[in-house]
Amino acid sequence: MAGSSNESRINLIRIAHVYYTHKEIDKAHEFLLDFGFQEVKRVDKDIYYRGTSSESFVYCARHGKEDGFGGAAFVVESESDLLAATKLPGATGIYDLGNAPGGGRCVTFYDPVDKFPFHLVHGQKSHADEKVLPQLNFNFPTDKHRPGNQTQRFEKGPAPVHKLGHFGMCVTDFAKAFEFYTTRFNFKPSDLIHDSTGRDITTFLHLDRGSELVDHHCFFFFEGPKSHIHHSSFETHDFDTQVLGHDWLRSKGYENCWGVGRHIMGSQIFDYWFDTSRFIIEHYVDGDLVNDQQPTNRTPAKPDNLHVWGPDLPPTFLQ
Repeated sequence: MAGSSNESRINLIRIAHVYYTHKEIDKAHEFLLDFGFQEVKRVDKDIYYRGTSSESFVYCARHGKEDGFGGAAFVVESESDLLAATKLPGATGIYDLGNAPGGGRCVTFYDPVDKFPFHLVHGQKSHADEKVLPQLNFNFPTDKHRPGNQTQRFEKGPAPVHKLGHFGMCVTDFAKAFEFYTTRFNFKPSDLIHDSTGRDITTFLHLDRGSELVDHHCFFFFEGPKSHIHHSSFETHDFDTQVLGHDWLRSKGYENCWGVGRHIMGSQIFDYWFDTSRFIIEHYVDGDLVNDQQPTNRTPAKPDNLHVWGPDLPPTFLQ
């Protein structure tokens, strides 16, 4: 299912940030620091966090009476794309993000079936101080990359978040959601999963940027009886960093959801945690990159198609 032309679509460049509301904001803040975010700004009851990338912020925690997901934001390619977004279901007009790190302008619309918010931004300024972490050399049995008499040493601590990689939703009508997002935007399925009747029930979507290589997915959704956020996922530096972060979170008494393991679709190494509000949040490394030369893969739903190694899939992951 695709739109009639690329010109009719709103063109997205990348995923930018997510919003969550927490009743116990102090506990959430402590977890987010232990997860590897850096606080960058506070505005009233909002706390903004960045990663090591140049992006202005990747997570906004809001204090409220109920825990909730406030939607993900994507950067649009042009001012005309932002204007086109004002015609989407339940869309706001264009409004200013002057109080947020990086500023910019935004349009918020609501999913046409399940009514969760979706944000589109343009004109945000980046940080000038992107942090580049060292890339380690590794020794293999027949190919040694590290000089002699050189050790690998690490410090315990959080795994620094680099960027927001993707988020996922449970939707109540897969076919309508798929039709909407793949015709109104430049989302393209990297993978489709179908049930025993052949009906598609899950998709992993990347941004169609032509020959430009992009992440295997930045948005996924699957069908279920009640719409909710499944998880948001953040890239960290490398496997050592990821496992150091795993040990750090475990030492702090937080609850691991699933991991560490290696996914099949997208190939990334994953590590899922429950935050203090019971939202699932993921560290990942080593994900696939795709472009317009990558065909859509379509596979049946089965218990062993989510990971190739790691702990058994816990029942709490698919709730």
